[in-house]
Amino acid sequence: MAEAFEIGDFVPGARAKTRCDLMGAAPYSEADGMLVRRFLTPAHDEALKTLAFWMEQAGMTARRDHAGNLVGRYEGKAPDAPALLTGSHIDSVRNGGRYDGALGVMLGIDVVEVLARAGRRLPFAVEVIAFGDEEGSRFPASMTCSRAVAGTVSPSVMEMADADGVSLAEAFAVFGLDPTRLEEAARAPGEIFAFLEAHIEQGPVLEAEGLALGVVTAIAAQKRLMVRFTGMAGHAGTTPMNLRKDPGPAAAEAILALERICGGGEDGLVGTVGRITALPGAFNVIPGAMEYSMDIRAEVAATRDAAVEAVTAEIEAIAVRRGLEASITLMQDLAASPCDPGLTALLEDAVAATGQAPRRLPSGAGHDAMVIADLCPTGMLFIRCEGGISHNPREAVTEADCALAAQAMLGFVERLAEDFDALRPSRPLRGASG
Repeated sequence: MAEAFEIGDFVPGARAKTRCDLMGAAPYSEADGMLVRRFLTPAHDEALKTLAFWMEQAGMTARRDHAGNLVGRYEGKAPDAPALLTGSHIDSVRNGGRYDGALGVMLGIDVVEVLARAGRRLPFAVEVIAFGDEEGSRFPASMTCSRAVAGTVSPSVMEMADADGVSLAEAFAVFGLDPTRLEEAARAPGEIFAFLEAHIEQGPVLEAEGLALGVVTAIAAQKRLMVRFTGMAGHAGTTPMNLRKDPGPAAAEAILALERICGGGEDGLVGTVGRITALPGAFNVIPGAMEYSMDIRAEVAATRDAAVEAVTAEIEAIAVRRGLEASITLMQDLAASPCDPGLTALLEDAVAATGQAPRRLPSGAGHDAMVIADLCPTGMLFIRCEGGISHNPREAVTEADCALAAQAMLGFVERLAEDFDALRPSRPLRGASG
């Protein structure tokens, strides 16, 4: 493979990893001893301030948009040129890893700095974005910020509330944002002509095959749902087992049904319960209700939807058999998102130029790129992570792999500049005719 290259006083990519490590602790985390950086919190604000400084050092102008995203812009040969957008998200899950999302932002900054130090201006601008909310770790829906940029967000999201009862509108106001101007974060058709997201793989394929980089072909379809079984609360010691309307065992039975249905599926079908809540939640009280989340994904939307239907039927049957009420609320529906063929081919060439045979693979994880696909063609670069571990403090990458990622991204940008006129019509932009 190609050796890591130095530009002045930094190694592109390796420095990106170092900056992710720096942002893994206070003041960029809400908690001591772990990384927790949720949307619209003081830790999020501190991260944006430092990122803006790094963007400006790299030769960009930096601004916050009306959705709470940070956007750095490196102008092209013409000041009004359309932009290649690159970057990822800066928020984290609770007790998460340091590279999920953040690495893509840092790599984008490194790429721009290489261009700026060389005095290189392209036929297009390069913008680096740090999306504020991809994980949905504070509010129930994810990717609110990328949906705002793509112009697909609804003002009704402002009614969502976090676990403390703080609405998104209230959190916007505290953060210095106007909740009535969320839709103004949408980019106009033609402003952004392509999006490249670099991200850790969050899976074991690249490591198993001894590869540093992968080229993403498509992002899996995903549905998020909230399930609620409602029974009758009662005293844990005085209510006989045969006279109870206990939603707890019903939820347990339904979760096992989810495991069974998704375990027998194809097309990368997976089902996950990430949150379970007993209400009122006391040791000595039979719950009156049980709520839990379901996340169901597959590479093919029809496979995902069939699993949702099968699980729904199981939930309804369990409720009837146990004399309970059941409700299922759809929280999020993300369609499968294929990456743009033209951008994918350029990215494969750029990866090959680093000395690695290109490896195509799908993404089972959701990413901002699948939302931005409603705005413009998208491409994704995966970076190997140790053990395929993510959403975990053990998440790890190497400086060497990050340096190769930076090389591949720079190669992609150069190839995009060479073929700019030919590639722009590869897929109509949102709002364009034809």
